[in-house]
Amino acid sequence: MVVAATAQPALDGSGIDGSLFTSVTDFARDTKWLNTPMEVWTNLGLGVFALLMIAGWWTARRRGPRAMTLALAAPVAVLTAFAATEVVKSLVGEVRPCRSMPHAYFVDTCPAASDYAFPSGHATVAAATVAALFLLDRRLSAVAAAFAVLEGFSRVYVGAHYPHDVLASAVLALPVAFLVSWALCRWATPLVGSLSHGALRPLLAAEPVTTAQPARQAVSAGNRP
Repeated sequence: MVVAATAQPALDGSGIDGSLFTSVTDFARDTKWLNTPMEVWTNLGLGVFALLMIAGWWTARRRGPRAMTLALAAPVAVLTAFAATEVVKSLVGEVRPCRSMPHAYFVDTCPAASDYAFPSGHATVAAATVAALFLLDRRLSAVAAAFAVLEGFSRVYVGAHYPHDVLASAVLALPVAFLVSWALCRWATPLVGSLSHGALRPLLAAEPVTTAQPARQAVSAGNRP
């Protein structure tokens, strides 16, 4: 006798904060003029976080090996946090709101059934960037935090995630990215310092600015007043 394997039922997250989700999507229904800008931002806005990390690398070139190590660690920390998110997604298997709450208002198209919701990958990248930049440049981290809030809200606004998906992303990404950045800074700074004196110097350290010494005027004894 052949026994058919039964698939594990997917998690329905609508019972956690479905009412808050519909409050946000109802707001999206009432602000159709904002739908397209939010849909564009929720995807292309991830480029802003890449630009902030590039800005951190650029300024770190003049700040020494430790700052440069933190700048190079930032994308590694973000990718590590994102990988952790993907593992959690596959383990939890929460279906997207568009499948568990099909009558809500959705700006974004419904992804494949195998593309789970918990936690949010987009929000993970945003939150991880905040943590990765915190040790490098507090101002860039603050800017990233403002954009991360907008990114998280946009994921709920377009109907791609529940609010708890976004919150879970921050809870996961912030400590993971921070610890990865801290560990790499502690272990890899000597290596970056050594490499900054070799062929990779243009990428790891800016050339020092030299100031020309003022030319001294030769005054002959006969021309002195």
